[in-house]
Amino acid sequence: MKYIGLDLGSVTCGIARSSGHLAQAVETMRFKPDDYDSCLDRLLIFLEKEKPDLIVLGYPLLENGDAGERAQLCEEFGRVLEMESGIKVVLQDERRTTRDSLDFLIAMDVSRKKRKKIIDQQAAIRILQYYLDAHKEK
Repeated sequence: MKYIGLDLGSVTCGIARSSGHLAQAVETMRFKPDDYDSCLDRLLIFLEKEKPDLIVLGYPLLENGDAGERAQLCEEFGRVLEMESGIKVVLQDERRTTRDSLDFLIAMDVSRKKRKKIIDQQAAIRILQYYLDAHKEK
């Protein structure tokens, strides 16, 4: 199976991919603030080329597990993405993925300027990897 992982933000969308074992970075898509229609259009073009079997979308729950405004936005984006692409979209809890990614990049001594460019890709990798690890075939 081919998977795509997404970390949707308000101006960026980190993208990762996997063939089922390890997630790897693809790119960070940038768009105007809260212009999710533009993001969706660009993602649909990307997905047409990649032809994944499943999309794993980061689900930014609050620390207490409740779905706040950002989580609800991701739910709606996921529904529209699934409808428009015809590819199943699953939500994956993304709490701490950006923080863990930032800690990792700092530990690897990646410069602040470079971290800013790749943090969303790293978060997308973690989102997708968490999903893959939780759904390993036994």
